[in-house]
Amino acid sequence: MKLWGRSLRFETTPEDLRAFTKHDEPVAIVLWHNRLFLSAEIVRRYRQGRPAYALVSASKDGAWLSAFFSLAGMGTVRGSSSRLGREAASALVEVLRSGRDIGITPDGPRGPCYDFKPGALIVARRTRTPLLLIGAEFESTWRLGSWDRFCLPKPFSKIRMRCTLVPAAELTQRDAATAAVAAQLRIINPDAK
Repeated sequence: MKLWGRSLRFETTPEDLRAFTKHDEPVAIVLWHNRLFLSAEIVRRYRQGRPAYALVSASKDGAWLSAFFSLAGMGTVRGSSSRLGREAASALVEVLRSGRDIGITPDGPRGPCYDFKPGALIVARRTRTPLLLIGAEFESTWRLGSWDRFCLPKPFSKIRMRCTLVPAAELTQRDAATAAVAAQLRIINPDAK
């Protein structure tokens, strides 16, 4: 998996690269569930030196994902909106307060695909943490038959990476922030429209 990830050719603009490599404070990395394969490479290439923890479902399926993240050098917090939600949110708050990044998929763990759930912003709003919205446009990818049409980029293929930084000050109004962040995440992921 590590060799596969390293074979991918990421392309990004200087502006996106500045957002990806923001290191002066912890961030909440937000990407669609079907882009999870890219998360380890995003942390390795752009977030070096910043430990990251991903929110992973407390289900049996989440155990597989937790093992994948562990192999990639990332930590996990187990829970979701349906199982251990309050505990997971508290754990994510502690992770951010300790200076580490977190990762959230706003349409996980069961979808529907590209449906941005407002709960994804709770922890960032509570801790006044900026968001890093991640976008990816694939040159060549396999799509699985799962609910999220999981993307497996073909080895050695090119991926146009995008990143939008959303300052914490723009998250104060819950409903407006949810709509604005969801729209922005769809813009930087062309297949999500």
